Amino acid sequence: METIRPEARHTVMGPLSSLAFKRETPRPRIRRRVWRYFAPLLLLVTVSIGMGAWAYLLEDRGLNPYLAAAIAAGSVLPPLVAHRRPVLAWRLVLVMLFAGVVFHRPAEPWPWNPVQILTTLYVLGRLAAVSESMVTVWATGLTLIPLYAFAPRGNVAGATVLIVAIAALGDIWSRRRRTRALLAEQEELNELERAKRAVLEERTRIAREMHDVVAHHMSMIAVQAETAPYRLAGLPAEARDELATIAAAAREALTDMRRLLGVLRAEDQAVERAPQPGYEQIAELVATVRRAGLPVTGDLPELGGIDGTAGLTAYRIVQEALANAGRHAPGGPVSLTARADDDRLELSIRNELTSPPDPAHKPGHGLIGMRERVALLGGDLTAGPDGAGGYQVLARIPRQPEAR
Repeated sequence: METIRPEARHTVMGPLSSLAFKRETPRPRIRRRVWRYFAPLLLLVTVSIGMGAWAYLLEDRGLNPYLAAAIAAGSVLPPLVAHRRPVLAWRLVLVMLFAGVVFHRPAEPWPWNPVQILTTLYVLGRLAAVSESMVTVWATGLTLIPLYAFAPRGNVAGATVLIVAIAALGDIWSRRRRTRALLAEQEELNELERAKRAVLEERTRIAREMHDVVAHHMSMIAVQAETAPYRLAGLPAEARDELATIAAAAREALTDMRRLLGVLRAEDQAVERAPQPGYEQIAELVATVRRAGLPVTGDLPELGGIDGTAGLTAYRIVQEALANAGRHAPGGPVSLTARADDDRLELSIRNELTSPPDPAHKPGHGLIGMRERVALLGGDLTAGPDGAGGYQVLARIPRQPEAR
């Protein structure tokens, strides 16, 4: 299968224009290590062949030494250029096919010196091996013009067959190379698709397990908390309020979980999502935690210029930090402070330790998740004992994080 550029697809003049006029994009260089070893040998061989062509022109044609040197140089230069610029090399060859017949003698079997003939065949084969088919067709046809114009009639047929054969072999090699490249590209795409499918299947499995296990238990908690006042007679008002708070928190957790399950099951990011909480909702979160019995004092001034992603990250960090404080230091006072420093939002959540920290305790996934969230936005987060009997989480988040 062959890929053809748009200009070549709609007209045969596109390849001719590329061959004759357009600037050529150089092909990759030879590896430095290989070039270091073979450059001296290549230079020696080129000079030797050039001197042979120069001697041939002097002896058989009796040319001026300077003119003979110019033709000899034009005969050996194209192969040196052909590796990186095959089109330029072919242009030089075509010019030399007209210039190389200067003062040729009728007794010569060919109007070109042997070196020029060999370099012409090599350059044409190199061009065909790296170019599209129509470029090769045009190059072959134009190469045959000086052959039919200057070569003896008896040699034209055999030379034509040889030139066409070399061009055809080069074109076959080019097609095979491009086919292998397309197959490798397709295989890579298949691997990526398989990996994407595996990730999607794993995400679907996780979503299914979360729905079947966690969502079920959360639903039961919400139902029991909502129906307890009707099932249990004589509950005090404080207990009714506490159960209502538990039910509301469970329903909110279920809503967040349904949103998360939708993301996990989606193949792309165009999933309908409810508005995400941000910096402005942290005050509501603090009020909810207070109603749950955790003594929290907060300094949350109104701050502008906070990106939605940064606001969501701040909300999740405060949410996790308060949950950890309630879990590991129940009843201990918690202070929350937010302030803007230049282009960053700084959050400090500190709680008093009600018991000495356990040295064997390892950080959970919540702290790891907080660090990952902040790192994705280009910020930093520290967490640990503050040396004054408390535990502090300090996060610095860019207010307008760059897209990453």
